[in-house]
Amino acid sequence: MKKEKQNKMAIMPVNKLIWKMGLPMIISMVLQALYNVIDSIFVTNIKGIGVLANEALTYAFPIQILIIAIGVGTGIGLNSLLSKSLGEKEQDKVNKIAGNGIFLSICIYIIFLLFGLLGSHKFITLFTTNPEVVKMGTAYLRICTCVSFGAIGFSVYERLLQSTGKTMLSTIAQVSGAITNIVLDYIFIYPLKMNVEGAAWATVIGQIVSLVVAMFFHYRNNKEINGNLKYLKPNINLIKAIYVIGISATIMQALLAVMMAGVNIILNLSEINPSILVGAFGIYYKIQQVALFSAFGLSNTIISILAYNYGMKDKKRINNCIKFGIIDTIIVMIIITILFELFAQPLANLFGLASGTSKQMILLCVRALRISSLGFAFMGVSVAIQGVLQSIRYALRPLMISLLRLIIFVFPIAYLFIKTNNASSLVWWTFPIAEVLTCIISLFILKKSYQQKIENMV
Repeated sequence: MKKEKQNKMAIMPVNKLIWKMGLPMIISMVLQALYNVIDSIFVTNIKGIGVLANEALTYAFPIQILIIAIGVGTGIGLNSLLSKSLGEKEQDKVNKIAGNGIFLSICIYIIFLLFGLLGSHKFITLFTTNPEVVKMGTAYLRICTCVSFGAIGFSVYERLLQSTGKTMLSTIAQVSGAITNIVLDYIFIYPLKMNVEGAAWATVIGQIVSLVVAMFFHYRNNKEINGNLKYLKPNINLIKAIYVIGISATIMQALLAVMMAGVNIILNLSEINPSILVGAFGIYYKIQQVALFSAFGLSNTIISILAYNYGMKDKKRINNCIKFGIIDTIIVMIIITILFELFAQPLANLFGLASGTSKQMILLCVRALRISSLGFAFMGVSVAIQGVLQSIRYALRPLMISLLRLIIFVFPIAYLFIKTNNASSLVWWTFPIAEVLTCIISLFILKKSYQQKIENMV
């Protein structure tokens, strides 16, 4: 079995391999994004308190992004190193890398457990003084952090499956959790009237289900990796190697939280209905994550395939992976752009138009979706290039791309637009402008990186 799975990433035509491995990864990443989207849809439709509940979840959302960021960042570092070592056929190193990944997930969970117990209330009060919003936001955030071991653990076991080519199994695990989340969201929020706390419990239970299923598949099917407990022993050199890529990947993901918090602050500077702008942005950004996480899914596919072949020093397959990885990402992003343009109104309406969310907020969300989606194809190119750079063991360059598209361009452009008389229309152009500028710079970074690490490969 080991030989068969290694051969798939070594000899299957790259254009077919990217779709074969990539589609399950896209589904898996989109479902991860949908945890928060589903929570928001159910919560926003709670009669009487839906608008305030959505505001509470919007303020808690950056920490949820941070949990995902650290889990996914660690997983990307693990995936890159593990796939490369599998390609090099260093079996003992493979086992130790996997064990250290599991050890790191335990450490990360302890950190978020402490934050949940000690810091949830303080974090929510950074953004609002409304006592009802603070109460709901604190309760939601405390549950999501104190029971975050499902999300964090799944990020690692998912990568253990993906690094050996078993992307379908990781997707089945993700689907299991997502279905659990949807069913429990309805039961907890409506019949049991648990409101915001019900949404939080539905989320964490769904994440635990995904973790349990992924662990089952890993220990039953992943024969390429020895799951003996002795490999959990921490190895400083391997942890450093994981985080050569993992730290930058974590920061890249965490910048999503920084960007969202920063844009919330900028929108609050508006002289006209800042709360409506913040609410519309919160809804838009959760829907937008479907596109972003689809791009991440293909980027993760690039990491697995390219890192494996980089370990084998197969230049032809490396070139094909870069070419088809970028082209296929553009195709997926164009499809999502068309869908967002066509269905922006019904997507926005899911977030409580019938239960009290203002029509103005919904209209702003529709405008945000239609304008911002014009930058998705450019975003896809930048994210795909980040995957290429991580595969060939660059850390700072993909981080720079994230800084450009999420912070360096976004904050000043958004600030300039929010100070105009037509802020509610212009501010959404911040995102496609930032994506276009970042894409141009990313292509130059890719060209230079290729010349340094691949062009002269023997």
